[in-house]
Amino acid sequence: MTTESRVRISARVASVAESATLAIDAKAKALKAAGVDVIGFGAGEPDFPTPPFIVEAAARACADPKNHRYTPTAGLPELREAIAAKTLRDSGLTIEPSQVLVTNGGKHAIYNAFATLLDPGDEVLVPEPYWTTYPEAIRLAGGVPVFVPSSVSSGYKVTPADLERHLSPRTKVLLFVSPSNPTGAVYSRAETEAVAAFAAEQGLWVLADEIYEHLIYDDATSTSIATVDPRGMDYTVIVNGVAKTYAMTGWRVGWMVGPKDVVTGAINLQSQSTSNVNNIAQRAAVAALTGDQSEVEVMRQAFDRRRRLIVSLLRDIPGVVCPMPEGAFYAYPEVGGLMARDYSGTRPTNSSELAAVILDQAKVAVVPGEAFGTPGFFRLSYALSDADIEEGIKRVTKLVEQAG
Repeated sequence: MTTESRVRISARVASVAESATLAIDAKAKALKAAGVDVIGFGAGEPDFPTPPFIVEAAARACADPKNHRYTPTAGLPELREAIAAKTLRDSGLTIEPSQVLVTNGGKHAIYNAFATLLDPGDEVLVPEPYWTTYPEAIRLAGGVPVFVPSSVSSGYKVTPADLERHLSPRTKVLLFVSPSNPTGAVYSRAETEAVAAFAAEQGLWVLADEIYEHLIYDDATSTSIATVDPRGMDYTVIVNGVAKTYAMTGWRVGWMVGPKDVVTGAINLQSQSTSNVNNIAQRAAVAALTGDQSEVEVMRQAFDRRRRLIVSLLRDIPGVVCPMPEGAFYAYPEVGGLMARDYSGTRPTNSSELAAVILDQAKVAVVPGEAFGTPGFFRLSYALSDADIEEGIKRVTKLVEQAG
């Protein structure tokens, strides 16, 4: 075989799709850099600066030579202890620091967890709509994502009956995300108990993504599924991080918490891939988890206000159906009523084409539902200023009103 005839990259990596949310955010930022007045609802990134006391802790850490060296793969002992204490404080779960692995963001924790749990052909139940990374991380680990549909009428949530219809002898893991990205759905305690009981009865592992646990509104409550699983933490892996709660997306600190054998396996994997997370960012994360938590509530209240604003504005657009999200910072409207119209000579037939029209003609970036497994929807992050929310939806409204 000649060099020219060989496939240049592996089929495994070639099959990985680019993150749609990051791609759209990058396009919006590139347009802004070129002087185009674009309003981006794409990225799930708080617009607040990281609280000053966290930044100050990082600055002090920079000057300390001990942070200039390798540290344990699993994370700084102080951070693993802080995560264990935070897990008890916020989730009501008692764990040991040895059950914690610090990762390069929550996405890395998800990858490590699936890589540790799955063998080739193992199936994972993935409720729809889903965040774009989940299926790709499952496939990279050799697993098979099995999608479980939900609907607007169900509040974008699935029941044990829904899950049972998609079981097979190869099902090994159930993905549970509450609050949800992209929908903002939050499972009640009773609903969480029902899903936990189903997982226990079927002998399934549960991967619980709790990154949005503090961003909940109205009467919604965030219940960690391990607290209501009759097996406790024996078959649960929780992934989390500082990005959303503390406006620390760029610091890249996440973690996974689980049974010791799973965490040990994931530590071994990480030791051969990335080793330890940046020490300065870890020191900042210690400060975030152990310091003053008042800024968390300040940001949550701002998101709550913006949530009500964006939903109100979206509901005023004829053809848009927008449920009120109970958590995270995303609205997930159904936009089928906006398609097949004439937008200056273009008639979009799906939400991807409609999103392209909106970016091109209104200079507003949204993520189409195709990225989350549900065509006919948009995801709009409301982690941006009130003024930008108002201006962005105003532009979309004007575009729709002018369409034939």
